[in-house]
Amino acid sequence: MPKKRKYISQKNDHKLMEIGRLILRFMNENSSKIYNYKQISDGIDHKNPRQRELVIQALHKLQASEKIKETEKGKYIINLNIAGTLTGTIDFNQSGNAYVKVESLEDDVFIHSKNVKDALQGDKVLIVTYTYKGKKLEGSVLEVLERTRTEFVGTLQVVTHKDFGFVVCDKKTINTDIFIPRGKFGGANDGDKVVVKMTEWRPGDKNPEGEIIKVLGAPGEHETEIHSILAEYGLPYQFPEDVEADADKIDRRITEEEVAKRWDMRGITTFTIDPKDAKDFDDALSIRKLDNGNWEIGVHIADVSHYVIPGTILDDEAYQRATSVYLVDRVVPMLPEVLSNDVCSLRPNEDKFTFSAVFELNDNAEIKKQWFGRTVIHSDRRFSYEEAQERIENKEGDYTEEILVLDNLAKIMRAERIRQGAITFDRSEVRFNLDENNQPIGVYFKVSKDSNHLIEEFMLLANKKVSEFVSLTKNGSPSNNTFIYRVHDDPDPAKLEALRDFVSTFGYKMDLANTKKVAESLNRLLSDVKGKGEENMVETLAMRSMSKAVYSTEPIGHYGLGFDYYSHFTSPIRRYPDLIAHRLLQHYLDGGKSTSREEVEEKAKYCSSRERLAADAERDSIKFMQVKFMEKHLGETFGGVISGVAEFGFWVEIPENGAEGLIKLRDLMDDSYSYDKSTHAVYGSRTGKRYQLGDQVQIKVVKANLIQKQLDFKIVD
Repeated sequence: MPKKRKYISQKNDHKLMEIGRLILRFMNENSSKIYNYKQISDGIDHKNPRQRELVIQALHKLQASEKIKETEKGKYIINLNIAGTLTGTIDFNQSGNAYVKVESLEDDVFIHSKNVKDALQGDKVLIVTYTYKGKKLEGSVLEVLERTRTEFVGTLQVVTHKDFGFVVCDKKTINTDIFIPRGKFGGANDGDKVVVKMTEWRPGDKNPEGEIIKVLGAPGEHETEIHSILAEYGLPYQFPEDVEADADKIDRRITEEEVAKRWDMRGITTFTIDPKDAKDFDDALSIRKLDNGNWEIGVHIADVSHYVIPGTILDDEAYQRATSVYLVDRVVPMLPEVLSNDVCSLRPNEDKFTFSAVFELNDNAEIKKQWFGRTVIHSDRRFSYEEAQERIENKEGDYTEEILVLDNLAKIMRAERIRQGAITFDRSEVRFNLDENNQPIGVYFKVSKDSNHLIEEFMLLANKKVSEFVSLTKNGSPSNNTFIYRVHDDPDPAKLEALRDFVSTFGYKMDLANTKKVAESLNRLLSDVKGKGEENMVETLAMRSMSKAVYSTEPIGHYGLGFDYYSHFTSPIRRYPDLIAHRLLQHYLDGGKSTSREEVEEKAKYCSSRERLAADAERDSIKFMQVKFMEKHLGETFGGVISGVAEFGFWVEIPENGAEGLIKLRDLMDDSYSYDKSTHAVYGSRTGKRYQLGDQVQIKVVKANLIQKQLDFKIVD
């Protein structure tokens, strides 16, 4: 009997928890409203006397746990100050469900689509948490604390014979349409792609209300879709007139007075090596042999901080943008063109002000001396990567001797870096050949060669040594100087263990004993899978096990590079953190005391968020161009590799052009398939047929949706 009573009690408790969850969901719909128990009972459809008794019991439990409070006898309101509430950023997935990232929690909190209230992608929200059916922590949105944005891109759908319409947003992560009264159409017609500003979302309304502030054009057209991406991510293509005017007024003279404050290196052999289509040259290398047989190598960076002064509208605009954004067919620059492509750009045969890291290296690439400070240089030659590569391979042409010396030193430094624990991810990037109308006529992959590695190694050297110079005293102890670091945390141990267990099924071993063993294992793994069928899958999973690099004032090191101290110093034309690093370095060279950590940390976090946004915009432009390219191949069959697996389907990438398409499980008619997260695969329940990450399959291109930037594929037997 006692066992039975205990069982009934647990069952009753579970029922009350379920009712409590329904009550919270109902009361969350208007968290400022006071309800009596009858209103709550009606709201959750618990209307008979027995049900209402359970509602009263559930209310008492919620009150006892401080999830609701009694304003007066029998009247209740959501308690927005309860212990179970957390604040975080909401991130929606395609299903309409969401996760809230809370800084104090290791795992994100799952929010069912029914419980997201009026939250939108990226909003800062207050949530209440609970454990549902004994599973992982879940939550409900109580209140939107801060809108991350109020402007969205979508397509206007006018409701026939009515004085209103709706904007259906492009992003599937925006979980609602926006209601537009007839007077707020802003000149848009039915079917136009538009930018809509959300003006209000009244409690109890299903949809927010808005007004159209910009008409972008017809959906699917190239310019419309590129400008949609710019608008979606809030990327201003044009600079404000006053910012352009401020840039035009800059004194670009190389005065003797300013030169006298700098190391004049104009007489030393100097050149740039950049992509062939580059216009903003923000780094150059100088080289000369010293009398003692060592090499003096100068890493010269455009001295943007000389021209862009804190507190000016030019600096404010650069900070707001925080980074240049490289879409497939255009660049959205951080600085106006007069600066990025002219005044600051280290163009050949022109004197330029630079901020430099100068190293004395022996033939073994060991540093004997180093110097940091402001310089003036004169670039003798502009090389493309291809031209520099020709000199490395053919050993002939102008400046061949200098390039070969730099290449040899770079190779020694790269080998040592890998020996010290750097991870060598070297994935190729997709690029497009465009015609005069920006239509994709071909696809190729950017592959890093020796000339790319040459520049990379000297930029890494400068970034590392500048960071160490600021962060360490002469005896090697921490200086505690505030600086902006590029940090990369250690991989998630759980993800590494999952990777180890998974690759072991293919016969690969990983040693996770310590940080160095992990790095060695990852490098060996990446080397061993080269050219094999599972290469793509293993590289993808290894990348996913890594943390994301961000900017911070905390010098936790850079795991991927194997550096204890690392900063971005070498691209101030296109990255604001580099400009911050230049200013701080000069401050410390001048003998200044450590600056405010809080102020720099705030800027570091902002720049990290803008970098993520820029990466998303760049990825969207690539997806758009891939879909546009594949439009010409509808109905054609390709060999592909499964590149991702989810509950609703899996993605297949075509290796020859990088295009990725979705195969929905519901379209697989030969069986009923279910998802196995642990093996990154879907299995047929009857046939046992398996589609796993990394498998090679034959597909047919069945749909190309330019607006959603999505390809749909079909499996071909």
